[in-house]
Amino acid sequence: MRILITGICGFAGSTLARELLASGHSVTGFDNFIRPGSETNRAPLEKLGAKIITADLRDARAMDALPAADFVIDAAANASVLAGVDGQTSSRELVDHNLTGTINILEYCKAHKAGFILLSTSRVYSIAPLAALPVVAVNGGFQLSALNSQLSTRLTPAGLTETFATTAPISLYGATKLASEAMALEYGETFGFPVFINRCGVLAGAGQFGRADQGIFAFWINAWLRKRPLKYLGFGGLGHQVRDCLHPRDLVPVLEKQFTAPKLAVSDRIANFSGGAASAMSLKQLSDWCATRLGPHNVVADGTPRPFDIPWIVLDHAKATTIWGWKPATPTPVILEEIASHAEKNPGWLELSAPR
Repeated sequence: MRILITGICGFAGSTLARELLASGHSVTGFDNFIRPGSETNRAPLEKLGAKIITADLRDARAMDALPAADFVIDAAANASVLAGVDGQTSSRELVDHNLTGTINILEYCKAHKAGFILLSTSRVYSIAPLAALPVVAVNGGFQLSALNSQLSTRLTPAGLTETFATTAPISLYGATKLASEAMALEYGETFGFPVFINRCGVLAGAGQFGRADQGIFAFWINAWLRKRPLKYLGFGGLGHQVRDCLHPRDLVPVLEKQFTAPKLAVSDRIANFSGGAASAMSLKQLSDWCATRLGPHNVVADGTPRPFDIPWIVLDHAKATTIWGWKPATPTPVILEEIASHAEKNPGWLELSAPR
């Protein structure tokens, strides 16, 4: 299978590229290399047999010139929920990258009849009902304290289902991803190529760039090891906010099934992929793990809230299990140990991947 990966030298893209090459697929990818640290993935991937092209998905002419592929995996995005409002990128830049860029890739798929897989996000789900969920702190992390019967099909003890609300506000970042999902499904239906939307929980693993806004697990462990300042922001400054955790290599078995899947109903082409409740961890619990593995470190309590912060987001992946027979394979402790070992071997990782 000829696979084209957008953002191939980012964390998710490079991880998937390595795994797909090892499985015998032909892998081509492109990257604009604007993310600090991404250039370090180029030579290792080329050594494994990937063809790497320097290109920007916002450039329609560059996309038109890409070689033909059977399937595109879209792993390129500005993945920060604060993008467009944090002063690092403008709102127009965010939309151009995350939405206009997706449309350029969909035009490529239309021309080549290539399938399209979008790595989407849990942040397409609505902020207001998420912020209003009843939670209680247990063992240093928030848990749901009750389930409203009206939410029974949208929220289970295992997490949010795909039917949970996606109405605004969801952040500019979430809106670009949700709009990309809609456009991808429309393009696929209109022009006759397969489309799958894989809504991912928090991706994490060795080699993820150390950014608090885009790779909290990698950032926290690297910063802890180097005794860098760390803060619990919002929610009383206690670090009780909880996210699930998924290693991107765990997506490869479902990607390979999607490459050859028969036509599915539109509703079955959107599914959550996450580590689920078993992987969920708070910042305080992550700190406890770091203290045991890396030694003591002080974390400052700062109750200052940030835009779009949510106390608890965990995705229920039951639909992916039913349709694809998929389950996450890498437990959170294994992911954390992988990150810690990488951090010990790469003492300059935070500087390498820091914003410039």
